[in-house]
Amino acid sequence: MRRNVAAALSGIILAVLISSAFVASGVAAGVASAVASEEQVISVKAKTFEFAPSTITVKKGVPVVLELTSEDRVHGFNLPDFKVRAEVKPDGTSRVRFTPDKAGSFTFVCDVYCGEGHEDMSGTLVVTE
Repeated sequence: MRRNVAAALSGIILAVLISSAFVASGVAAGVASAVASEEQVISVKAKTFEFAPSTITVKKGVPVVLELTSEDRVHGFNLPDFKVRAEVKPDGTSRVRFTPDKAGSFTFVCDVYCGEGHEDMSGTLVVTE
C-alpha cells in the first residue's frame, strides 16, 4: 500500500513540475513577444546628400531598429552618440539595432564620401523621455 501511495505522489509531483514548466515557458514567450512588439522599427532612405526622414523621433529605453536603404550608391550611416554604424548599399537593407539610453537630440551623418555636398548629408535623432 505504501508503494502505491508513493507511486501516486511521485506521479502527482511529476505532473505539477511539467505543468509549471509549460506555464513558465508560456510566460517567457509572452514577455519576449511583448518586448518585440515594443520595438520601434524605422525605415530610412539614403540618397545623394540626404536622409529621409532627416529627423527621427524615438523613445528612451525602447529598442530601435533602423532599416537603412540607399536609392543610388553606397553611403554610410553613423550615429556616434549610440555607437551605431552601418554601410548602406543600394542592393539591400542594412538593419541596426540599439536601445537609446539618454534623451536629447543627436546628429547622424553619412560617413562614406558621396560627392560634393556630402558634408551636408546628416540628420537628427530625437530621443524623448
